[in-house]
Amino acid sequence: MRRAASTFGNQLRSQTGIKNAAQGFVENTGMTGEGFAAPFGVRHASRQILQQRMKSVGNIAKITAAMKMVAASRLRLATVRAQESRGMWQPVVRLLGDVPDADVPKNVTIPVTSDRGLCGGINSGIAKVTLQTQNCLNIMGEAENKSVSMVCIGEKGRTQMKKTLGDTYEAVIVDATKIPLTFNAAGLLADLILKTEFDAARVIYNKFKSAISFQPTVATVLSAAVYEKRCEATGCVDEYEMEGEDRSALLVDIAEFQLAAVLYNGMLENSASELGSRMSAMDSSTKNANEMLSKLTLTYNRSRQAAITTELIEIISGAAALEG
Repeated sequence: MRRAASTFGNQLRSQTGIKNAAQGFVENTGMTGEGFAAPFGVRHASRQILQQRMKSVGNIAKITAAMKMVAASRLRLATVRAQESRGMWQPVVRLLGDVPDADVPKNVTIPVTSDRGLCGGINSGIAKVTLQTQNCLNIMGEAENKSVSMVCIGEKGRTQMKKTLGDTYEAVIVDATKIPLTFNAAGLLADLILKTEFDAARVIYNKFKSAISFQPTVATVLSAAVYEKRCEATGCVDEYEMEGEDRSALLVDIAEFQLAAVLYNGMLENSASELGSRMSAMDSSTKNANEMLSKLTLTYNRSRQAAITTELIEIISGAAALEG
């Protein structure tokens, strides 16, 4: 027992001495641990660890700066394509109208998100709007046998909404933005969504405004059967002359084209918004990395200067002792 108590006392005195030495180093050098915390049992911040940390932070700053430049170079073309695609679905909306509050039995929401991260909060905004839309559809209207399902486009949206809306997934489309989007590819996605036999589809995407501004938008596309009922009630296409096919076949073609055009425009708008948001996010990340590198450099210089000062004091004290 006496030997165990003596060993414990020696350990306690050793740890207390280490703590006092570390506190004395902090008070003498002015290092408050803002940029680096020394490991337990070390009297000063290891300059080798600081150098490794500085190197890693510098590499991160180079990567984020390169990602910002890549996003900026791709943003101009993406903006032009998004603006040009708006003219494909706007005439159809002027012809048939936009009915976001359509009360129909089968509803499908189509959130358009990205497949890659590091692009700010565009995917979080889409997830929030999708959840609100789903809740509104569940409590809105008096249609019988109402159902609300979802076809998610993008890996990030699937991951973020899996917990809250995972039971409403009807299909998930990923890797659709890894290659340049064409209208034929949007048509293939529209054919896949048409298999759900929806009455109303609501495409949710980020509408591009500027490099630092985008707005979550909901575009509603009705099925051909719902358009037929609305045209019988309002006569929206009776003033136009039709050749060859009757009105039902024409509305089927228009409804399918509108879905493909809205998907095409929504994915291009979301792609431009993603690039703009990534450019802003990488710019902020580069600034933060540079600030951290400056703090680490200051800490490293203080540690090096403290070691040099200690060595000089020891040399002078030793020389004075020999002379005395």
